[in-house]
Parts: sequence; C-alpha cells; structure tokens
Amino acid sequence: MEDNKVTFQFISEPSDVNFGGKVHGGAVMKWIDQTAYTCARTWSGTYCVTVYVGGIRFLKPVSIGDLVKVDAYVIHTGNSSIHIAVDVYSKNLADASFQKTTHCVIVFVSVDQDGNPQAVRPWTPMTERQEKLSEYAQRLTKLRDTISKEMQPYF
Repeated sequence: MEDNKVTFQFISEPSDVNFGGKVHGGAVMKWIDQTAYTCARTWSGTYCVTVYVGGIRFLKPVSIGDLVKVDAYVIHTGNSSIHIAVDVYSKNLADASFQKTTHCVIVFVSVDQDGNPQAVRPWTPMTERQEKLSEYAQRLTKLRDTISKEMQPYF
C-alpha cells in the first residue's frame, strides 16, 4: 500500500442534499478535508492542520445515492508542509465507471504538541506524472504568495 495516497469510498446520503436536490458543495468540501487530512496524517505520522485549500473546482454535481470516491495523494512537501491533490468522483450504482466531479489542492502543516510547525519527511516524485504534479504544486505556491500579498491590506 502506498502511504502517499488515501481513498475514501461511500454512498452520498439524503442529509447531504442542497436546495437543488444534489449534494451540497459544503458536504463535498468536508469529504475533501477529511480524506486529505488522513493522507497528510498518514504521510507525516503527526498531527496536521489545514493551512490552505485552493482552486477547488466543482466539475459536475454529485447526486444523492451516488457511490462517491475521494482520492487524496501527496504531490509535494516543503519543510513542514504537505501538499495534497484531491479528486472526487461519483457514479450511480448502476453505472460502470466513475466521473470526476471535483478537484483541488489542500495544504497541511505538520505541528508539534505546542502547535509549532515541525519537519516532515520529503516526498520524491517517482514517475513523470508525479513530477508534473509536484511542479503544479510549486506553481500554485507561487500563485498563492502573489495572492497573499494582494490580500495583505485586508487581513
């Protein structure tokens, strides 16, 4: 089993419904956070906190009663940060294959018992796809830095 990837799978429930009859975006975001946290925690072996969720893209709605699959996988590590890509898929139980419904990148920081950042083991890309994902994470980091500077007067 790869310790840089975690998959959750479950059936969406009626309590997840929004006013349009589909799964509420907030429910999807909760699933993303739970799966990504588990991935970060598994990778680091330590408690981690969410520091950034970015570029969440809802591609298709998830229907109530669909089988949902949430894949979270490490795509980059910094000194104390773990960048996790998350893909959400769903399918009607009668369908043969899943369709991607949501994608985002979420960043966690490993912290000690006092809440201070602590080092995580580095993740090294082993395939061309993983290398491209690591480059993607690094480009997103630069974009976040630019956005953060723009937002600074409003903090």
